[in-house]
Amino acid sequence: MKQTIRKAFKFRLNTTSEQSQKMIEFAGMNRFVWNKALSINLFRLENKQSMLWYNELAFWLKLWKSSEEYGFLKQCHSQPLQQTLKNLEKAFKDGFDKKQPLKRIPTFKKKGTSDSFRYPQGVKVDQACNKVFLPKIGWVKYRNSRQVVGDVKNMTISRKGKHWYVSIQTEYEAYMKRHVSTSMIGLDVGITRFVTLSDGSYVEPLNSFRKLSKKLAFEQRKLSKKVRFSANWKKQKQRISKIHETIAYARHDFLHKTSTQISNSHAMIVVEDLKVKNMSKSAKGNAEKPGKNVKAKSGLNKSILDQGWGMFVSFLEYKQAWSGGDVLKVNPQYTSQTCLSCSHVSKNNRKTQSKFECTECGFKANADLVGALNVLERGHRLLACGVETLVSSVKQEPVGSSNTNLLLTA
Repeated sequence: MKQTIRKAFKFRLNTTSEQSQKMIEFAGMNRFVWNKALSINLFRLENKQSMLWYNELAFWLKLWKSSEEYGFLKQCHSQPLQQTLKNLEKAFKDGFDKKQPLKRIPTFKKKGTSDSFRYPQGVKVDQACNKVFLPKIGWVKYRNSRQVVGDVKNMTISRKGKHWYVSIQTEYEAYMKRHVSTSMIGLDVGITRFVTLSDGSYVEPLNSFRKLSKKLAFEQRKLSKKVRFSANWKKQKQRISKIHETIAYARHDFLHKTSTQISNSHAMIVVEDLKVKNMSKSAKGNAEKPGKNVKAKSGLNKSILDQGWGMFVSFLEYKQAWSGGDVLKVNPQYTSQTCLSCSHVSKNNRKTQSKFECTECGFKANADLVGALNVLERGHRLLACGVETLVSSVKQEPVGSSNTNLLLTA
């Protein structure tokens, strides 16, 4: 069977000063159209009027271009501006969609934080000369690090720090592969160990933010003492942005290497269906109900977000899809508190961060390894019966002896 694969190739652009200036102007015009259309819709919502969707906003875009006040929009290619209106329409629909887990109304864009624009068509790639063609900008050189495969569907131009990047989205047909491995593995993610596998191996965390947190705090203190929007303030802002880029790139590289290694070695990967946003909520509370252990929870939240668990699972999912494998998500409740020997569930089973000792039968093991083995067991149950192990109280239903023995000897 064939499957349609959509893939993105991201490269850094080697722009001239004129091309960089044009990209800054294009990003500014797209940001202006987004904010202008957003303000109109928010005003209409406040006055209980119907919203303007893409077709109506596209009509207004033509009027803005022909007006004297907003005539500068003619300098930008029409397609990125139209794509911005389509993105805004999708953002509103997602914000009002009851099925979406994260519902929120779109917000205004700020200069320097979301400088980007997209060409849905009309772009070209010349891989032999390491160039891409962008309408109204021309041919732009890029750092070609790998072969672009498939038909080019669109290009997104974005800026991080002082550099511009192009993301080329392609689409192609490929035969569904059969994974080279036949093994099944359970993963337990954590902070002390980034990920523990049910075969007993584990990967140490990178903690890219923690390594540069002192340097970042030092540079941010220097920024607070400078006059806002002055030349020195802007220079200091760039230094801080560079540190954030270093943190993000290190984390991204670490997650890619770890996910690739695990994906290449196992056909079926079972992970916990974690709600990272809920896990990293602030404990401050409010004036009426102040939170408890706010400082400790704040440090825990930083450590959780520093790991990048959500990005790691998404990397595993698409890499498994490309290689013919699969990723299975199971309920994360009590995975590190359930005994593998007698199935007793209690928070007292986990003595410390790494030590597991069952209060019922005395079984001892590493807590992260116990979590990984329980995740794997729930994956087996889900595949075999279509249901997971349900935990309704501190005592869990007994596990089949054959499965447990296999897991313990794995």
